[in-house]
Amino acid sequence: MVSENEWLASRFELDRPRLRAVAFRVLGSMPEADDAVQETWLRIARSDASAVENMSGWLTTIVARVSLNMLQSRNSRREDLSDAVDGEVPESREMDPEQEAMLADSVGAAMLVILDTLSPAERLAFVLHDMFAVPFDEIAPIVSRSPAAARQLASRARRRIQRQGADGDEPGGAGDAGVPGGGGTGDGASATVTPLEGAEAEKAAFIRAFLAASREGDFEALLATLAPDIVVRTDEQAVRVGVTTGMGVAEEIRGADAVTRAFARLTWAPVPALIDGRPGLAYVHDGVPRVVFRFAFAGGLISGIDIQADLAGLDVVVC
Repeated sequence: MVSENEWLASRFELDRPRLRAVAFRVLGSMPEADDAVQETWLRIARSDASAVENMSGWLTTIVARVSLNMLQSRNSRREDLSDAVDGEVPESREMDPEQEAMLADSVGAAMLVILDTLSPAERLAFVLHDMFAVPFDEIAPIVSRSPAAARQLASRARRRIQRQGADGDEPGGAGDAGVPGGGGTGDGASATVTPLEGAEAEKAAFIRAFLAASREGDFEALLATLAPDIVVRTDEQAVRVGVTTGMGVAEEIRGADAVTRAFARLTWAPVPALIDGRPGLAYVHDGVPRVVFRFAFAGGLISGIDIQADLAGLDVVVC
């Protein structure tokens, strides 16, 4: 017979990837995110979970509170450091360079920089609502505000991110019906690839992180790149192509967990490409693009993927 503590531990492990992803974005540090998740477990292990109806929501609330406390404590240490006398520098915790590179790949360097400019409450409200679809009435008690005030916190954070170009939906991504093509021939690579800059370069790096996590079957890393309400749509021709290539994906997949499960178990080999000048992926056979993956972004995460084998009117450039 499974004890209550064993059941709780098993249930916690199911939510660990999501909890780690929440803490990761609030704190911007993999070691601190792991600390926050561990502290969350210690807290729930001492609590009575028998009356909890929404276990995932409860765990998300706890890890958010823990992460907010850690973020506020870190900011206080920074203030103390700025006032410290020479030679009285508090001990700091540095990230391993390899972990730092992984973090930059999965979240985006520009997004990390901008998130660091937000107040702890703004950052938490934005991360929970825009990246993990937590409603404001659940965010409000975490940041000790009313739901309306919590909405304002997220709105201020969103405006700052949008002004600095680390956010924004891509027209022509998943969910945009009737998107016009770019006037190209769709017949493969051109001779010259124009270097991407700014936000487009960040998106290209993010897509590469998505591709790497998918190839390696890294569930947590893949989940960390996706918006909670992501939608993947595949055209009929791409569905047929997938049957013969082993790349098969359903015509429509909704939600980060479902998309992660679908892509983490695939053995596929697309390559980075520009589709109508925007970063994406292409499945290439005999040197010719056969299927393209067009990405949409929101809140610094992948919010949609259109998988298309009908390349008429698309300009596809394999990078």
